[in-house]
Amino acid sequence: MMAKQFNRRSFLKNSLLATGGIILIPNFISCSNDDDISDQILIPENLNQSNFDFGVASFDPTQTQVIIWTRYSTENANATLVWQISTDSSFNTLVRSGEVTTDSSRDFTIAVEVQDLQADQKLYYRFINLNDQTVSPIGETITLPTGSVNQVKLGVTSCANYAAGLFNVYNAMANSDIDIVVHLGDYIYEYGENEYGTNQYTETLGRTHNPTHEIITLDDYRTRYKQYRSDENLMLLHQKKPFISVWDDHEITNDTYVNGAENHQEDEGSFEARKQSALQAYSEYLPAMTNDISIIYRSFQIGDLANLIMLDTRLVGRDKQLSITDYFDPSGNFDAATYQQEWLDPSRTMLGTTQKNWLLGEVSGNTAEWQVLGQQVLMGKMMVPAELLNALGTIIAEISATGSASDASMAAFQQQLTELVQLKVRVLNNDPTLTPQELARINTVLPYNLDAWDGYPTEREIILEAFAGKKLVVLAGDTHNAWSSQIVSNSGNVTATEFATSSVSSPGFDTYLGSEPAFVSAFQDAITILIDDLNYFDSAQRGYMQVTFAPGSATSNWIFVDTVFSDSFSAQTGQTITA
Repeated sequence: MMAKQFNRRSFLKNSLLATGGIILIPNFISCSNDDDISDQILIPENLNQSNFDFGVASFDPTQTQVIIWTRYSTENANATLVWQISTDSSFNTLVRSGEVTTDSSRDFTIAVEVQDLQADQKLYYRFINLNDQTVSPIGETITLPTGSVNQVKLGVTSCANYAAGLFNVYNAMANSDIDIVVHLGDYIYEYGENEYGTNQYTETLGRTHNPTHEIITLDDYRTRYKQYRSDENLMLLHQKKPFISVWDDHEITNDTYVNGAENHQEDEGSFEARKQSALQAYSEYLPAMTNDISIIYRSFQIGDLANLIMLDTRLVGRDKQLSITDYFDPSGNFDAATYQQEWLDPSRTMLGTTQKNWLLGEVSGNTAEWQVLGQQVLMGKMMVPAELLNALGTIIAEISATGSASDASMAAFQQQLTELVQLKVRVLNNDPTLTPQELARINTVLPYNLDAWDGYPTEREIILEAFAGKKLVVLAGDTHNAWSSQIVSNSGNVTATEFATSSVSSPGFDTYLGSEPAFVSAFQDAITILIDDLNYFDSAQRGYMQVTFAPGSATSNWIFVDTVFSDSFSAQTGQTITA
């Protein structure tokens, strides 16, 4: 018998009695006063690692607490597990320990919110089933520092479509020196077999989605999470690094807003029921420090260096996205006046009143050197010549309808791109020979993406102005492409730097425009010239960002993998930008 001990005192504070039954809150809670060293037993030797099929994970580290997670596979009605946290991987120096019971009501997952820990610690944790003589893999996690902090490295990632390719990006992150994974959403995708993300490698790589249909019910969402969490690269990343996560749309369904979504139809039942099922499964597999599974926004103080504010720009308050196509009449005429009025409507919101007021309060009194917004969608002002958007829309429509774009459409797009870049260079050089017609081609611009902050410009200005006098970095995902912009408020009072990550596996512009190197390079250069304040754009590579905050600097390294179609891959830095 090993002389490893744990406390058997019950601390299951995860249920609240209510009329009609029990309401579960997301996590089991353990405070330091739950410890009782008078009631301890020994941990046996020769435990095996069966039944912990999805590994371990940790979430939401703060200066005093962290969530540790696992799922236990069993045919029994419930499973009781011991958990341990130690300052060494041999578990000779236990910091905390306890016992929890889980069952099918939470899909046999366990998330223990361990409170009253010391700051700035490297910790190891594991779970044990004494009845089955089994033990989990050993997880690694941290608590955040207090006071003066010299550096923190965030690994920023989003958009992992299981069918689109291997999660090599997660493997690269697991083997890096990042401190925390900041996951900005689209952790899973809702689509079924042969839908978005499917390619010629999906079947041979064994990446067909399970279940094979689009997920709608609680069982569907749970099954999909289990498929994703069975991926060895994702399991390794969870085992090695703590996560701070928010959802985007695909954790529910494409282009979600507060009470609907583009990819939810009437014959799929109640959207509200689907949303609640999605959020329950999310809380089971990606727990957060919250007592309400519908509220994901929260903040993390990293000493005096950084205040990381995680937002929900998708679900809790977002008004339905505008669609540019709604403003064209049957003859193709654009109703600019109506569009302008609705686009600039000051009541339109992405955050909702409650979250916006919370955010303004979080910002106003915080004195950390760096204010960091961790959120899902691009905040940069991406105004693109209207004719170019129309041409790109034609290409996307043809690919959606037939599987490829016509040679004529591609040639027209490339010709327009060349002409517009030449005109923009002349504008930048103050060429006096430019005609009104030529200027109109450059100055007639539309937002690239109304699903991003460009679709909610009035609220964006309110948020930016709240950071006046502070150093702001915005983190974004969602687009499957890499970007960096300077975001300047309309008043000129605030300038922020946006670092936006590419995807883990979801395809970017290369899906529509191809990956021929010469054209990709020309397209990237052209878009960077045409969009004011855009400093960097990569349209074709999969990867993540390593964002390092230090006194006086915030630096993003875009790390790309050379393939997601083979488990033999390499990773390299594609770009480095310092705010």
